[in-house]
Amino acid sequence: MPKTKKFILWFNQISKKDVPLVGGKNASLGEMLGKLSKKGVQVPDGFALTTKAYWYYLKTNKIDKKLKEIFKDFNPKSIESLQKIGKLSREFIMKGEIPKDLKREIINGYRKLGKKYGQNPTVAVRTSGVAEDTATASFAGQFETYLNVFGEENVLEAVKKSIASTFTDRAIAYREEKGFPQLKLGLSVGVQKMVRSDLASAGIIFTLDTESGFRDIVIINSIFGVGEMIVKGKVTPDQFCVFKPTLRLTQGKLYKPVIVKNLGRKDKKYIFDKKGGLKEVAVSQNERTKFSLNDEEVLKLAEWATIIEEHYGKPQDIEWAKDGKTGELFIVQSRPETVYTTKKNQFYEEYKLNTKKQPLLNGIAVGNKIGKGKVKIIENVSKIGEFQKGKVLVTRMTDPDWVPVMRIASAIITNEGGRTCHAAIVSRELGIPAIVGAKNATRILKTGDTVTVDCSSNTGKVFSGDVPFEIKRYDLKKVPKLKTKIMINIGAPDIAFKTSFLPNEGVGLARIEFILAEKIRIHPLALYHYQQIKNKKIKAEIDKLTFGYKDKKQYFVDKLAEGISQIAAAFYPKPVIVRLSDFKTSEYAALIGGSAFEPQESNPMLGWRGASRYYDEKFRPAFEMECQALKKAREVFGLKNIWAMVPFCRTPEEGKKVLDLMEKNGLVRRSSLSEGGIKKKLSSFAKATEDDDNLKIIVMCEIPSNVILADKFLEIFDGMSIGSNDLTQLVLGLDRDSAQVAKVGDERNEAVKEMIAKVIQECKKRKKYCGICGQAPSDYLEFAEFLVKEGIESISLNPDTVIKTILALSKK
Repeated sequence: MPKTKKFILWFNQISKKDVPLVGGKNASLGEMLGKLSKKGVQVPDGFALTTKAYWYYLKTNKIDKKLKEIFKDFNPKSIESLQKIGKLSREFIMKGEIPKDLKREIINGYRKLGKKYGQNPTVAVRTSGVAEDTATASFAGQFETYLNVFGEENVLEAVKKSIASTFTDRAIAYREEKGFPQLKLGLSVGVQKMVRSDLASAGIIFTLDTESGFRDIVIINSIFGVGEMIVKGKVTPDQFCVFKPTLRLTQGKLYKPVIVKNLGRKDKKYIFDKKGGLKEVAVSQNERTKFSLNDEEVLKLAEWATIIEEHYGKPQDIEWAKDGKTGELFIVQSRPETVYTTKKNQFYEEYKLNTKKQPLLNGIAVGNKIGKGKVKIIENVSKIGEFQKGKVLVTRMTDPDWVPVMRIASAIITNEGGRTCHAAIVSRELGIPAIVGAKNATRILKTGDTVTVDCSSNTGKVFSGDVPFEIKRYDLKKVPKLKTKIMINIGAPDIAFKTSFLPNEGVGLARIEFILAEKIRIHPLALYHYQQIKNKKIKAEIDKLTFGYKDKKQYFVDKLAEGISQIAAAFYPKPVIVRLSDFKTSEYAALIGGSAFEPQESNPMLGWRGASRYYDEKFRPAFEMECQALKKAREVFGLKNIWAMVPFCRTPEEGKKVLDLMEKNGLVRRSSLSEGGIKKKLSSFAKATEDDDNLKIIVMCEIPSNVILADKFLEIFDGMSIGSNDLTQLVLGLDRDSAQVAKVGDERNEAVKEMIAKVIQECKKRKKYCGICGQAPSDYLEFAEFLVKEGIESISLNPDTVIKTILALSKK
């Protein structure tokens, strides 16, 4: 701590060690200016009024004694008392006069800033508390900030107001909550040159995912104008997600890993008022369609954020601003992230219901949780607008159009369907408990009933009323490691970061369909042939979703690449096997504009799906956009851990056509011949490492022909992933979506197991990858045991069954 009788220290005179003297915010600014400017991080200059100045002001005006008297009557449990004490405290502080010697130092400091930035520079006057911006207490927003302040008298007034903000109602309440004394903590005030972000943009950066604590990304929020608009939550900012591991490789491999870009609704912004302070104005229609940062600026901010995080050794919450006059970027504040920084252990939760009640109805359980709430019966998708967050959705069956309400349901119950129907797959991905195939749920349950939905076992049960349950927690550090690789099935990019904390060896199945239905929502050919669409209603829907995109095809490529990349980034550098699109005609037709491009099929389950679509001239442009998205994720973002998987490939000849088409669209394997031929010797799963950039393409084994001709399929593909759902239906000759024959469709059938055993042995013989991504091992422990016994290389499980299955298999 500098030894000084002065009341002012410049940022270049202070460091992170000086928190007791200049508070957390100012200490961090000084630390960055002094230590990180050599690494390119730019911080606007300024000075700090030390805590000595704060105490000097209070004592000179005898306010310290007055505050002691006031706080004798403080009742922390009374909001009325809090408001009264806060108001009185602030009034007494504002009545004081800044001592002459302190005033002189402030004015001299301001004039010195003027010599550097021009006479009467515009500054931000910010408070900086000594207990602020620590890992356990941020005090963010508790004190006041004064922006666009210029002129000596205005600066002095802002300093006084800053001191008074020590006793805002929220700051008093926050100190009480955190156990800090009300009158013993000093306050520092920072006077910092303001960046002209009113002419450009500003925002906030987190060096981790704020929802899950996942640390390999940088989240950047950005708006037009001064950043205060974000703080107040008045607009939805643009959001950028940058992947740290390949960002660090940028110099060597030129990756640009902005893996997510979401355009915000930036309809207003703050600009400088000529009289001082800020004023709110509308953002032009043209600006609203544009991102407030370009990719190069996003990458620079992300790079700075990682430098700051590495310097402090913990995740950071950072404020930044862009100067509209010079185009320069600046960091104007950095503090520790307070939610996940102190968390050390990761736990997995298991649910168990405590009741002897008889259930109202039974069905097939999806997920491993328990949900409860009031029933809302929705008869058809046209009425989903009536659904309210937190209720239990009850309906006959869902399709992709239902996803918006499924996301906000506390639980889902459907009359129809099996474990692999839409409602089951989506609720599983979203982590929402669901019961499918309940047959007469819409008749037995009534809207307004309170129910408890128990999915903690294979049989789903619906109980009347609010039934108590317990949650068991497992310490993930104590989960044993198996010889068989345990991978994860996932489709929803939004839960990928959280799911990555489960013990795993990567992703055995990343579903593109969820991204298509939830993130893109438009048929790819409707985007490809956008100019030819004559239906005004459909075109308006497309325009609304593709806001900001002139090239509609690029919208598809970008959004698909982003969805895939979120999953791949979450598990990097472990393999992430992305299954190429496998929608049926009925599901494609349900996408916006889809009906114009899809034929009517009597049984879509066995029709135009998977590989047969890709090389068909009608669908080929859509598949080529899919390839472009995969290529972008691998080559632009650097996510070389992505594998591709070809679904529903009926013949080896069909497989060759698809592989040739993929190669022509830039998805080239080192092992493939340039003229489209295929070499026989390919890398195995075991060789997949962070340094192995080689693209691997495997085929789903889900048709009897895949088993019978396994040797021929393995000549052209890098391995097989068993799709037990489709394989079971085709071996046993049933429709897996039919509730009537669901009981027959059991993967434990001997015929199915014999098929699977044959495939495993063939893959082992050829030293090719062999895994399973079907539902069976997630549902039946004995089936998982069978797979381990047969020597399968990997088992891919649904997230909710990973821990349970590992613990059970480890005991065998």
